[in-house]
Amino acid sequence: MFFYNLVIHLYGLVIKLASLNKLKAKQWVNGRKDWREHLTKKISALNAEPTLWVHCASYGEFEQGRPLIEAIKKQYPRYKIVLSFFSPSGYEVFKDWSGADVICYLPLDTKTNAADFISILKPKASIFIKYEFWLNFLFELQKQKIPTYLVSAVFKPHHPFFKWYGGIFKRSLTSFDKLFIQDDASGKLLKQINITKYEVCGDTRFDRVIEVKNSFVELPLIKEFCGTSRVLVAGSTWPADEELLVEAYKNLNLFDVKFIIVPHDVEEKNIIKLSNLLAKNNFAFSLYSQQKLKNDAPILIVDTIGVLSKIYHYASVSYIGGGLNEGIHNCLEPAVYFKPVIFYGNDYHKFNEATELIALKAAKNISSAEELTVELKNYLNNTTALNEIQSNLKLYFEKKSGTTKKVLEILNLS
Repeated sequence: MFFYNLVIHLYGLVIKLASLNKLKAKQWVNGRKDWREHLTKKISALNAEPTLWVHCASYGEFEQGRPLIEAIKKQYPRYKIVLSFFSPSGYEVFKDWSGADVICYLPLDTKTNAADFISILKPKASIFIKYEFWLNFLFELQKQKIPTYLVSAVFKPHHPFFKWYGGIFKRSLTSFDKLFIQDDASGKLLKQINITKYEVCGDTRFDRVIEVKNSFVELPLIKEFCGTSRVLVAGSTWPADEELLVEAYKNLNLFDVKFIIVPHDVEEKNIIKLSNLLAKNNFAFSLYSQQKLKNDAPILIVDTIGVLSKIYHYASVSYIGGGLNEGIHNCLEPAVYFKPVIFYGNDYHKFNEATELIALKAAKNISSAEELTVELKNYLNNTTALNEIQSNLKLYFEKKSGTTKKVLEILNLS
């Protein structure tokens, strides 16, 4: 634990230094100032009613955990939900979400912070979503005999639990009363290190994207922009993705294909950089935030957050960003509309859904603008293939749904 704690303290120091000129780092630091005082006040307002703590790293993990939180709230209304985030990308978007009674940042994972945080919360149980292994928090929960669960987890051979140096992380798995895992492959890996307290239940993200699809509400400006055209939607893009996409779109040479770009980071400097890229390539574009379309502009930049999952409804084909950076983003959000997806990179095997979508011929991974152009033309022009994809994806989502119900039936929250 000595080296782990040293790394945690160094991480905190790096974030503080970065906060001098990085907005997200500044939000991370400011959101944790005087956290004991603020959290104590919020918990006191619950009038000693029992609390359930749910922790999500960021935006994506919250979307993954949301169906379960909502189901728990409905089935166990006596519990007050305390929702914590590690990243500003989650907290700043959902800090006013009505589905939780208290929403806060998770303090830096030191032994003192963990003891104080849990002492203030006094949770009856705690739930971590997918990839959260903060050792001091987990061991403190175990020490206080608070039931702890990991939901929608997936394990891969490259994870530290299965390496010679991963003893302390392997030990952290014993702090969970139950691991709700996505697949049998994860179970086999866990058995190899003598971890048997798991249930194969699937991924709650399927329930979430199905819920979003079923509650779809029209976006008037997007509908107007798309008209009757074929539409390429590029979601959660990074600058490297955008350069690749612009090059491919330039070479597409297909009549009447509209292009919607939804950057991963909509900070002004990133929107300016993207705007300059389009202008340099002589593309006219509109900005979503202006709520007005320019005549004959074939490209729309969505410079706001919270609408991407709905925009995928309008796509003929979607490109998922992140493969040139930290890893591809959520492929299920576009695929739930039964349309094909494309992403960059050969590390897609780290993501179960990406591998499964490729096996269904509903997704392609590319490694160049030329390949992207070819695949876009194939999907946009092949009606027979699109019909097959639609049928395959319909069966796929029907098979994969229902994880939330399975988890809820096993959780011991009475």
